Amino acid sequence: MTARIAPPAACPCDPSRRYAACCGPLHAGQAAASAQALMRSRYSAYALGDLEYLRASWAAQTCPDDLEFDPSVRWLGLDVKRQREDGDAAMVEFVARYRIGGGSAVRLHEVSRFARVEGRWVYVDGEFPSA
Repeated sequence: MTARIAPPAACPCDPSRRYAACCGPLHAGQAAASAQALMRSRYSAYALGDLEYLRASWAAQTCPDDLEFDPSVRWLGLDVKRQREDGDAAMVEFVARYRIGGGSAVRLHEVSRFARVEGRWVYVDGEFPSA
């Protein structure tokens, strides 16, 4: 699955890790070991513009038909707040920061639901908790 932006040496989800040892293998088709690993790889796919990976890692019943990227969005960082796995279901709460064009940074706070389907984690949906 080819990314729109060339993968950097540092991983977008965690700059202290190398992309080739973090999200790179998942973007190349390896199954995520946990829901948090899948969520991190999805953040990196947004940062890299990898629409194919986002679709492949989204539950078929909730993946939007009109998924596309805004080229003016620049992803700035990711902070995982908490996670919980219970069998084939999981939740990951995170805050991602991004900027649109030259605007101020924006915080995206989401509590995401994941499911393990045929041995692979997929993103189901998410809620945006009130502040």
